[in-house]
Amino acid sequence: MNSKYNVNEKGFYGDFGGAFIPEMLYPNVEELRQQYLSMTAESSFQEELHSLLKEYVGRPTPLYFAKRLSKQFNTKIYLKREDLCHTGAHKINNTIGQILLAKRLGKTRIIAETGAGQHGVATATVCALMGLQCIVYMGEVDIERQAPNVARMKMLGAEVRPASSGSKTLKDATNEAIRDWISNPTDTFYIIGSVVGPHPYPDMVARFQSVISEEIKAQLLEQENRENPDYVIACVGGGSNAAGAFYHFLDENQVKLIAVEAAGKGVNSGESAATSVLGKIGIIHGSKTLLMQTDDGQITEPYSISAGLDYPGVGPMHANLYQTQRAEFIAITDDEAMQAGMELAQTEGIIPAIESAHAFAVLKYKKFQPDEVVVINLSGRGDKDLNTYINYFKL
Repeated sequence: MNSKYNVNEKGFYGDFGGAFIPEMLYPNVEELRQQYLSMTAESSFQEELHSLLKEYVGRPTPLYFAKRLSKQFNTKIYLKREDLCHTGAHKINNTIGQILLAKRLGKTRIIAETGAGQHGVATATVCALMGLQCIVYMGEVDIERQAPNVARMKMLGAEVRPASSGSKTLKDATNEAIRDWISNPTDTFYIIGSVVGPHPYPDMVARFQSVISEEIKAQLLEQENRENPDYVIACVGGGSNAAGAFYHFLDENQVKLIAVEAAGKGVNSGESAATSVLGKIGIIHGSKTLLMQTDDGQITEPYSISAGLDYPGVGPMHANLYQTQRAEFIAITDDEAMQAGMELAQTEGIIPAIESAHAFAVLKYKKFQPDEVVVINLSGRGDKDLNTYINYFKL
């Protein structure tokens, strides 16, 4: 898909992207870069991918018209139900695609990083499906706050390795996974869970997640007799669910894109993960992007109540969407997200992941017209976050 908002042949989105990697990793990343487009375009790959997405993941996921929510905000609100995917989030769309690539490249050992644990579960799931060894790196803090997902990964046969450096969250888990990859370059495939990392990962993950916006177009045509909504809203940490929800609308300028970041305890509180506001250009995990850092370039510790948004950078595709103003970025605090999650549960009978709840909090900030169509990507379900909800609301 040629687009000024998509990656160019050098692996950049405008000023952002590239592959800034240690020499040891160059052969791995280069092998992937040279082969991912031709491999994924093969009819046998596409057939296997579509068959698994349909019969194993449960796609297409519904585009649900939220009647009571629409009435409350006096507009037409549709929810893209990625929470109904097998494993409970959009992450599986990408891990299915990457595991098929890993097998075609002859890799036998899979590593991954995870924050909220959803990508870890999705990776462990596809490794069990394909009979491959799986090691998931996860920050010690996240292991504690996402205990149900840790148990799921272990049940699926994965080894969960704690990252005990730094803030002991997603950034540190990613560092550990990259170290592992450097030590085991020949037999190991690194399944990255978001649109981050060195090229071709951001583009590859976005392509596997683009099934979300592809389905939105077809479903809106059926339900509203039009392919394009007025707004697409999605939460952004690294940004894979947003990349998937935005993908087929990037060049449709009449479709307004809203990326929702975690403001944590407030954008200027010192405890936040609102990269677009707080970030400066830097390099993290192999790509040039917007990054929260000190004046001398040390990465600042991010904070969010949701483990999946607790990342100090944003994928290069989103950094470019922010810089070019193609997408509007809104930062939502912990409190606003938690309230929005509770309201969705009691208005539509759907308990969202706290990551996704951030996207719903935007409804109070933006004024939508009665005839406008607003699509919110409900990227994951709230089972993994029940303890956080329980503690927050004293349930």
